[in-house]
Amino acid sequence: MTLAAIAAGIPGLARFTLSPPWPSFSSASSLCNFALTVRRARSFSVSKRKHRSLIAMTSTASTGAVQEKVTAPYGSWKSPITADVIAGGQKSLGGNAVDGSGRLVWLESRPIESGRSVLVKEPEKHGEEPADITPKGFSVRTLAQEYGGGAFAISGDTVVFSNYKDQRLYKQTIGLGDSSLSPITPDYEGPIVCYADGVFDSRFRRFITVREDHRQSHLNPTTTIVAVNLGDNSIQEPEVLVSGNDFYAFPRVDPNGERVAWIEWSHPNMPWDRSELWVGYISESGGVYKRVCIAGGDPAVVESPTEPKWTSKGELFFVTDRKNGFWNIYKWTESTNVVSAIYSLEAEFSRPLWVFGMSSYEVIQDAEQKNLIACSYRQNGRSYLGILDDADSSLHQLDIPFTDINNITSGQNCLFIEGASAVHPLSVAKVTLDELKLKVVEFTMMWSSSPESSVYRSYFSSPEFIEFPTEVPGQSAYAYYYPPSSPIYEASPEEKPPLLLKSHGGPTSESRGILNLSIQYWTSRGWAFVDVNYGGSTGYGREYRERLLGNWGIVDVNDCCCCAKFLVDSGKVDGTRLCITGGSAGGYTTLAALAFKDTFKAGASLYGVADLNMLRAETHKFESRYIDNLVGSEKAYFERAPINHVDGFSCPIILFQGLEDKVVPPDQARRIYQALKSKGLPVALVEYEAEQHGFRKAENIKFTIEQQMVFFARLVGHFDVADEITPIKIDNFD
Repeated sequence: MTLAAIAAGIPGLARFTLSPPWPSFSSASSLCNFALTVRRARSFSVSKRKHRSLIAMTSTASTGAVQEKVTAPYGSWKSPITADVIAGGQKSLGGNAVDGSGRLVWLESRPIESGRSVLVKEPEKHGEEPADITPKGFSVRTLAQEYGGGAFAISGDTVVFSNYKDQRLYKQTIGLGDSSLSPITPDYEGPIVCYADGVFDSRFRRFITVREDHRQSHLNPTTTIVAVNLGDNSIQEPEVLVSGNDFYAFPRVDPNGERVAWIEWSHPNMPWDRSELWVGYISESGGVYKRVCIAGGDPAVVESPTEPKWTSKGELFFVTDRKNGFWNIYKWTESTNVVSAIYSLEAEFSRPLWVFGMSSYEVIQDAEQKNLIACSYRQNGRSYLGILDDADSSLHQLDIPFTDINNITSGQNCLFIEGASAVHPLSVAKVTLDELKLKVVEFTMMWSSSPESSVYRSYFSSPEFIEFPTEVPGQSAYAYYYPPSSPIYEASPEEKPPLLLKSHGGPTSESRGILNLSIQYWTSRGWAFVDVNYGGSTGYGREYRERLLGNWGIVDVNDCCCCAKFLVDSGKVDGTRLCITGGSAGGYTTLAALAFKDTFKAGASLYGVADLNMLRAETHKFESRYIDNLVGSEKAYFERAPINHVDGFSCPIILFQGLEDKVVPPDQARRIYQALKSKGLPVALVEYEAEQHGFRKAENIKFTIEQQMVFFARLVGHFDVADEITPIKIDNFD
């Protein structure tokens, strides 16, 4: 564990600067003692009224003295990591940028404000508090492709953002003493036109962005790249620059405003299956008059280019997975129209385009003004920060405390890194490099999604990266296993803990071994938890990702069952108390595992898929053909839909659903609920008003995790939970 990791979690800490090498600690108790000492020295404290009992528990656990533990059944342990802590204390990050003064601006979603997303600016002086930029009544969020992302952009002291309520773009001045705001796109009398992933075009004083237009069709909106006027206060219909394909992303203008690069793809592909990188030449009047396909146009080459970026010299870099099947960084030489790899490595330098606005690398310059690439890459279950030298095709790894990295933003003589590790939650750190850009000289925490997390450190369970055999001989899959952990409680030696297995969403996505209080909620109460990266997950190259093609509902289900069996055979968990949970696609895997296998004894599906044909007919455009590649034939659509195999279910299930979900509509949950209720199985359905695909309101986040806990405890666990939770009525049980 590292000093930087501790600093990330100290309550009230806006910044904590460290210089390498990072000091380490030999034990969790010494780590907690140091954290408490720093808090006292800095006068940082948790609210005494709210957390008096919590501090008593954590301080007692952190004294370093030998303390006899209380013997209690797994699952019944009391923990200070409550559902209230998870629901109200964890903010999510929607991107970050740097303003004209070099100060960091980030977008945070706040569950305690019903999921409102607010732009926040780094304080001008050390010791001051960050300031909200977004006015009351506004929320910075786009609904483009339902998952959003890329909801704002900054140039100098001007920010352009998408407002959640009406989905219009607004321009706001964020300089000192001025926060004037005005709409720049037309009012269509409702949120029927969305914008995302925009950039400023200074040559023509306009904003170039992806537009998703639902005016003609809700299920099949038109996606284009458009230009929005910034030159005066008049609101005009945006000018279409690029159109004709199903989807677009990453419109990026070169420094002189003469060329624009973008990514496009078409049905039935998802952007990680096959996509194309194009460059368009901009005329004197601002239109795109000539187009060149840079990558993805050759049908003989399977690739999915992504993340194009121009250098200050007008060179174009991008990421693609041609040749070795891993997303590596490439460069386009315009004069010869040749694409070449900067550095070839069996590691992922990008991730799937589920949301707009990703930034896995940045072009920076050393003291001699030579172009270097600050990049993140993922290999064998963890992330690394590196510096790529285009001139000599070398990669130099940088030492930072993060083991998981999402986005990189270039600042003034620094990098802002969005990352996390097993010992601290999602954070943003300012990383200062030496003149050669080959060594970290300062690492400063700027923002934390859960700033009070260090209070609970003695309860944390550290993830173990495991590789386990699948049903295919010689083939493995991966997971993060978290054993039960408490400084106060232990179970009897004869007892094995219950297991909650999580199947991640996507399904083209990845579980990561970072500090997540939603996982620690379970482990600190005596549950074992495992987060599975089944075949089809990202982070392990195209071959691993494509295991799921034509096999959704087979490979993922088998791998989850194999992982649970592996943990039982290893003596880590109780084979009679295996539970499974998952959201969205993970909810489908949960339902399919319960319908087609007898491994698990209970399950929880959060906005999960029960009917594949219904999903295909009703889901949004972005994923409307996704499952064609994942499922395959019409016969498979029927055979792998849990709703068609109710007879295969034999254990209790609890369902959670948002009533405004357009990705997996509410009828999916209602149909499986009615079917299981009619069969006589214990089942419960929880529906949330004003929630979409994923729950954003604190009260609903709290209710969901608490009801899962008490549901499993009552029906499978054979223990009483320590928390005061009023269980909902379970049909065919209560």
